[in-house]
Amino acid sequence: MSDTSFDVIVIGSGPGGYVTAIRAAQLGFKTAIVEKSHLGGICLNWGCIPTKALLRSAEIYHYMQHAEAYGLKAEKISFDPTAVVKRSRGVSKRLTDGVAFLMKKNKIQVIWGRAEITAPGKITVKEQKPDAKRTDPPKGALGPGDYRAEHIILATGARPRVLPGLETDGRLIWTYFEAMVPEKMPKSLLVVGSGAIGIEFASFYNTMGTDVTVVEILPQIMPVEDAEIAGIARKQLEKHGLKIFTGAKVTKLDKKADSVVATIDDGKGGTKTLEVDRVISAVGVVGNIENLGLETLGVKTERGTIVTDGFCKTNVPGLYAIGDVAGPPMLAHKAEHEGVVCVEAIKGLHPHPMNKGMIPGCTYCSPQVASVGLTEAKAKEQKRDIRVGRFPFVGNGKAIALGEDQGLVKVIFDKQTGQLLGAHMVGAEVTELIQGYVVAMNLETTEQELMHTIFPHPTLSEMMKEAVLDAYGQVLNM
Repeated sequence: MSDTSFDVIVIGSGPGGYVTAIRAAQLGFKTAIVEKSHLGGICLNWGCIPTKALLRSAEIYHYMQHAEAYGLKAEKISFDPTAVVKRSRGVSKRLTDGVAFLMKKNKIQVIWGRAEITAPGKITVKEQKPDAKRTDPPKGALGPGDYRAEHIILATGARPRVLPGLETDGRLIWTYFEAMVPEKMPKSLLVVGSGAIGIEFASFYNTMGTDVTVVEILPQIMPVEDAEIAGIARKQLEKHGLKIFTGAKVTKLDKKADSVVATIDDGKGGTKTLEVDRVISAVGVVGNIENLGLETLGVKTERGTIVTDGFCKTNVPGLYAIGDVAGPPMLAHKAEHEGVVCVEAIKGLHPHPMNKGMIPGCTYCSPQVASVGLTEAKAKEQKRDIRVGRFPFVGNGKAIALGEDQGLVKVIFDKQTGQLLGAHMVGAEVTELIQGYVVAMNLETTEQELMHTIFPHPTLSEMMKEAVLDAYGQVLNM
């Protein structure tokens, strides 16, 4: 085959796209990946990774401010916003460079430009207009032209959703792009939306000294989380200084010279105005399905995303979609797993179809929140007969030693079978702990097997066993 013909072409090089390309290459497919802006996509450049670098800086700053609680002294604590952002961008670049290395290592051809599917198996790549966020193509990348592949996998991701009246301008009203690279810390900030993106930025800016207000239209913050866990998180966030309004709606934003006046409907028949330096719109994301040629091919879409089956097939033969563009949950690890399932199915390896009930979710605010499976409310909606176990951080020796004794581990079991239906956590390092329950669910572990497992002491992970014991009336340390 020529350099313009491939077995698999992946459009988009975010975590889903580049992992898909690597697995395709491992399976012997001649593989290419098309990217128009930056290897690694939003996650590595403007999402998952750089935000965690910012949050780490905030965490260290918080501990320095409270050094006395650990018997230490730290005087004249301050921070340099430029240096904080520079570190975050450096972390991002390191990983982006790593993706370029992986493409070369796995002999994956990078094609630089904007892709459009002109017919089944045919792609035209056009030059993308440069912008401030675009990086240079890696050495050896191909450019605009016509390309062919038997299998085309769409991994084009998503972008911030824009609501009427809340249009962003990049200066006073931000998306996560601008929120990630502030020239200076605003004295006051309004965050519209309390999903993972909104709460993480709210937590970061609050820790760095900004007066932060969060407005959420639904009755609870972090709406996809278990209500009890979200309630605990809210109390801790408010204790740290966040102002939170739920069941409320921002109806209008009036821009002034260097501030914004927001009109807020409190959901109870009243309104209030709030003047802030900056606003972050974090009202969700929408799939990048435009300008790909999907309409011409008759690709089925729904609510701004591409409809696929459990093996990521669209309704058009030879065309597949993974990650954010294929619908929620819009998480990098979901995209990666979908990509592997997709190419293994193409190869005929008969992988298990995607089970969205076993995809963990993590929010890296302070306190952290992590979950997998059914919430207590969802389990009851399904008429499940359940057992619920809880264990608080205050009963764990390691948590107390760390000075992190506020939090909860909660588990939900099927009373008849002992099946673990869901696990939900709030507190220090729970984003690292949750995977223990994810593995247990994938292995179809019962409560008896978890009870018989020896957890190391002293660790935060002991709470995972104690919560299981509590569900069955055998808790030991509470």
